[in-house]
Amino acid sequence: MTRKIVLYPSKILRVKTPRVTEADVDRSELVGEIEELERILKRSDNGAGLAAPQIGLAKRFFGLKKRGEEQVDIFINPVIKKRWGEKVIPWIVKDNGEKEVFLEGCLSFPDFFGAVRRYLKISVSWQELSGGALVARRAELSGLEAIVFQHELDHLDGVLFVDHIKRDGGEIYKWVGEEKVAWAIDDVVRD
Repeated sequence: MTRKIVLYPSKILRVKTPRVTEADVDRSELVGEIEELERILKRSDNGAGLAAPQIGLAKRFFGLKKRGEEQVDIFINPVIKKRWGEKVIPWIVKDNGEKEVFLEGCLSFPDFFGAVRRYLKISVSWQELSGGALVARRAELSGLEAIVFQHELDHLDGVLFVDHIKRDGGEIYKWVGEEKVAWAIDDVVRD
C-alpha cells in the first residue's frame, strides 16, 4: 500500500501516539513504514519534516529533512530535555538586513502558513534503529532545526500548528496563487 500525506481534519492527526518498543522493532513493518515516510518527505518540495500520523500511522516517530541534502534523519520516541530562553515568534533576517516573521507551514494544511511561538534552542533525546535495535541519541538543536523538531513532536501528541496560532491569537495566511492572503483561524480549525 502506498501511503499519502493525510490532510486535516483527519482524526489520525489528533492521536497521541504510543512509544515504539523493542517488540515493534522486531516486526519488519516498522522498517518499511520508516522507509516510506522518508520517501514521501524526500518527494515533498517544501516539507522540512513529516510525522508518522501525517501518513496515517499512530506511531511515535518522525523524519527531518537535512537542509540542502537528500538525507532524512529519523527520530523515534523523541523528547525535549531542555529549553533555552522563552518561546518566541522566529524572524528571518534577509541578506540585505531586512527582517520578516518566519511563517510555519504544515504538509497536512497545504498552502496555510502562520507565526508560531517556538523555542530557538533545545536539547533533545530520541532513539534510532541500528542493527535491529533501538539506540539512544542526544543532541542540541537550534534555529530552523529546533523549530521543525518541535512542530513534528507536536504531531506525535495530536497537536497542530494551527492550535498554537488559535491559542495565541496569531495570524494565519493562505497562499492563493502568488498572493499571501490573511485568513480567519476559525475558518481553518474546525474542531
